[in-house]
Amino acid sequence: MTVPHTGPVVRAPDVADALAAMRERGLRVSSVRRLMLDALYGSSEPMTADRLADVVGGQTGTDVASIYRNLETLEEVGLVRHFHLGHSPGLYVRAGDGEHEYLVCGSCQAIRAVEPEELDDLRGTLQQQFGWEAHFTHDPIVGRCPACAGGHQA
Repeated sequence: MTVPHTGPVVRAPDVADALAAMRERGLRVSSVRRLMLDALYGSSEPMTADRLADVVGGQTGTDVASIYRNLETLEEVGLVRHFHLGHSPGLYVRAGDGEHEYLVCGSCQAIRAVEPEELDDLRGTLQQQFGWEAHFTHDPIVGRCPACAGGHQA
């Protein structure tokens, strides 16, 4: 399993700002990295490396190993973050729109990004009862979404 990067997040509201941030940090802006950022910024959903390889590789012939290496680099500089849904492959999101934590439905796999402060009461309860300092950025809270909990298949 990959380890989450906990360094600073680069606030880049669009691809142009992300590319500028890469240049400022001495990174080369390759066509593969540009296409990866285009895909991540253009998606409303988290993406796996395999999905990115399908999108980018179709245009450049890039293999999934190269996608993983580029994702690692983009994560190290703070442009991308990833999280896991159990034992499934990591899901990648752009980091420039702020840190999120995640709720995942174990039935239909729906993913809901939430602002960290929305889970502060839960974090407070865990801290008070167990002394546990909880965060849900890398490993989300798994449960059942309202539709599945109500007996409806989403």
